[in-house]
Amino acid sequence: MPKNGPSSLALTPAIGVPKRKIIKKRRTHEDNFHSHQWVKVPNSWRKPKGIDGRQRRRFKGTGKEPKIGYGSNKRTRNILPNGFYQFMVSNVADVETLMMNNRKYCATIAHNVGRKTRLAICARAEQLNIRVTNANARVRAEESE
Repeated sequence: MPKNGPSSLALTPAIGVPKRKIIKKRRTHEDNFHSHQWVKVPNSWRKPKGIDGRQRRRFKGTGKEPKIGYGSNKRTRNILPNGFYQFMVSNVADVETLMMNNRKYCATIAHNVGRKTRLAICARAEQLNIRVTNANARVRAEESE
């Protein structure tokens, strides 16, 4: 056998998403300028565009603006704390799409899915070895008589 070839033909087990420490650069979000002062100014961020605006000109004491440097690491962006990417599921057919990606993606059942469909989604996900983040939501135990 050649020296640089494989020593055995045994298959290696599949490895999930590599665990990396998720670092959030900023914990708080910027509020709209003067939103604490006026009721008519909404809380959600809007870029200041006035010609004389103090915040747009970045004067002292006016608060920070969102910047491109506050973005998350590309490798850990959109990863849940359990190490999976999230995929929204509304029916059993959506669970089938995760069949080959069950090591990387986990299913999250949408909020407007009823009880019967939730149970069917959870049953199929268990067969395909797919993790469901909110499997117990809105599913009550049936009363035994």
